[in-house]
Amino acid sequence: MAASNTYPAEVLKSFAIALLEAAGAPSENAAIVAEALLDADSEGLPSHGMLHLPMYLARIAGGSVDPRATGEIVIDQGARLTLDAGNGLGQVTAETACDIAVTRAETHGLALVAIRNAFHFGAAGRFARRIALSGQVGIVMANTRPMLPAPGGTEAVVGNNPLAIAVPSEGEPIVLDFAMSAGAMGKIRLAAGKGEPLPEGWAQTAEGQPTRDALEALKGTLLPAAGAKGFGLALMIDLIAGGLSGGGMGEAVQPLYGEMDRPYDSANLFLAIRIEGLRPPAEFAAAASGLADRVRASRVTPGAAPVRVPGDRAASARSRFDGHCPLGPETLEALRSHATRLGVAVPAALAAPA
Repeated sequence: MAASNTYPAEVLKSFAIALLEAAGAPSENAAIVAEALLDADSEGLPSHGMLHLPMYLARIAGGSVDPRATGEIVIDQGARLTLDAGNGLGQVTAETACDIAVTRAETHGLALVAIRNAFHFGAAGRFARRIALSGQVGIVMANTRPMLPAPGGTEAVVGNNPLAIAVPSEGEPIVLDFAMSAGAMGKIRLAAGKGEPLPEGWAQTAEGQPTRDALEALKGTLLPAAGAKGFGLALMIDLIAGGLSGGGMGEAVQPLYGEMDRPYDSANLFLAIRIEGLRPPAEFAAAASGLADRVRASRVTPGAAPVRVPGDRAASARSRFDGHCPLGPETLEALRSHATRLGVAVPAALAAPA
């Protein structure tokens, strides 16, 4: 697999917006998606960044994603709502859900927004952090296509369903964001391309045997993080997000890179908890910061890097960001191809060599 080159983030953002607008997205929706993808790349999360844009454009062309949808409230119980995403771009409907949850939590003390007919929204931590930046506790979860077996099983029965929790502090929010598989699918694909072995405990073959062979892993299943604990969390996220929203669960959720004309049918859940009324928000933030600082100051094993708390890595990446984002050659070539199809000019910085 060829190495990625870096390109000016503003050029990539403008190009992404132009492609999405040409595909039918209103300018506001296009900007939300482009910003979210580039933010992931700038935070060192390329698995949630621009590499997904060609697939988004292919799904819009295939009819499984509606670039105009922003989400419609179909059940409104005040503090509890169900949003039908209408197969809209995931980052757009996730922002809608965050805004509703924060506003309703100000009135009711907490608010839960369940989403059905949802599409890929990138990093769950982005939206939990968005809620925390409003001064509330944010919890976000989503389900994916089945990738994990039950302990002792060989069939993929639940997704590696991500969970994010963010709390306000005196500085950056403390943001936990993780999926339930021991290793990310993107890292397994990368290892397969390089012919490199996987760490122990990441995957098993189709016959249920542990494997470090990435090619065998791609034919088999991912293993849950922390064994039965990770599997149990993944299952409960499926039941809560899919069950409460009335959306897809288990095998109803489709492969993200599967049939481009078949809706993804994911389900999401957003929870906002108002701190004021339970405790003075400034007091809560000070307590959170104090505990985080205690963790960071804790002793490390010989030769280990300094201890971090959830969210530190992304915050550090944001502070070091130099305005350029990596983009793999396969992704860039796919974007050029979509530009030709949609009649969008490729910026000179991204054009193929003459």
